[in-house]
Amino acid sequence: MKPLILVLTLCIIAVFSQAATPIHTQPQPNESFKVNQTKPLNKASSCTYTVTIKTSCSSPSYTRDQISLAFGDAYGYQVYVPRLDDPRSGTFERCSTDTFNIYGPCTYQTCYLYLYRSGYDGWIPEKVTVYSHNYNPVTFYYNTYIPNGIWYGFDYCRGYLPSTAAE
Repeated sequence: MKPLILVLTLCIIAVFSQAATPIHTQPQPNESFKVNQTKPLNKASSCTYTVTIKTSCSSPSYTRDQISLAFGDAYGYQVYVPRLDDPRSGTFERCSTDTFNIYGPCTYQTCYLYLYRSGYDGWIPEKVTVYSHNYNPVTFYYNTYIPNGIWYGFDYCRGYLPSTAAE
């Protein structure tokens, strides 16, 4: 019986020691995030992603804010879209879902995603989902105001700093 208790105690210690890097269920600002302009080596190494963004029903009815997106994997491969918004097309209207087909370098499983908002309307996304050809879709739940002028989002890459991989 004592060996079993010892083994269980060691397992519990091991589990809690792995939890040193907190997983945030709410988006966080990342002042040190840098866009990594990873370019595919050739056209054959370029991949297609579908990104859906649902705008919150708490958001303004429309926005003139400029919205940028960056997502990537734990190995430093990153997809960056400098501007998703288009006020003339009704992008990011309240309670709407917008779908974007994005081309960029191929990545492994997406584990981080950041949005950047520049403007005064105060756009509020509800969620962002990234679909890629070889991996499961990943959804990042925001449902909160995006601060102006800062990358804001999630990093589930377990402590790896993807924004510095190509520096």
